[in-house]
Amino acid sequence: MWDILLPIFILCGIGLLAAILLVVASALFSVKTDETVAELTEALPGINCGACGYSGCSGYAQALAKGGKDGTVKTNLCAPGGDPVAKKVSRILGTETFDVEEQVAVVCCNGNCDVTGKKFDYHGTPSCAACHSLYAGDGDCAYSCLGFGDCAAVCPYHAIKIQNGVAVIDRSLCTGCGICVPKCPKHLIIRHRLTGKVDVVCSSHANGKETRTACKNGCIACGKCERTCPYDAIHVIDNLAQIDYSKCTSCGACVEACPVKCIHKNSVT
Repeated sequence: MWDILLPIFILCGIGLLAAILLVVASALFSVKTDETVAELTEALPGINCGACGYSGCSGYAQALAKGGKDGTVKTNLCAPGGDPVAKKVSRILGTETFDVEEQVAVVCCNGNCDVTGKKFDYHGTPSCAACHSLYAGDGDCAYSCLGFGDCAAVCPYHAIKIQNGVAVIDRSLCTGCGICVPKCPKHLIIRHRLTGKVDVVCSSHANGKETRTACKNGCIACGKCERTCPYDAIHVIDNLAQIDYSKCTSCGACVEACPVKCIHKNSVT
């Protein structure tokens, strides 16, 4: 009988000792949870886009808990969350609420299948990054959208779709989180304030003749937009029209002046 009970007692003793050691270790090495950080993390969207300038929502929450009350860390840096999240954060910290300048992403390319072609047939992995690794992509235009949708695949709001070979962003769904920006190997996606209605949907820095040969919708660097703008908000730099959104009033003068219609005026949601 004792031969049976002894192993049982030994096993129970080992289990009890292990339990005691776990309790002691938990008490000695426990990390106190900052309730403010937990509340702030819960208030943030949780998509960890980094648009705020921090590593993610938890990183921003920790920074806010340390410097949000004294104004060292701004409470309105979450572009995807917008004003509702900024209000929640301010309420938790007991600070004044500041408006968030909403952002929107723009694909600076309009080289769809109707206006440009391919320089070779690509049959590899259906990915922009993979295609770009071969001679900078398969498009006639070296600056064009590759159309495999790497950007669309990472968008948490399903705001990007591939239409006729080009990525197109739905401004009504886009929060300006910027997750799509680094996914484009051609660096065609930019972000600016949502209130900016006018965009140059081209990224070609080739001269006018080369651009026109590769894509009928490309900027030919004629300078008509620059000469037409009454606010000095658009300039042709390195063969490409570029908008200074701090000056642009979205008047649309450049849109009307562009002979190839590569400057678009969009609706604001």
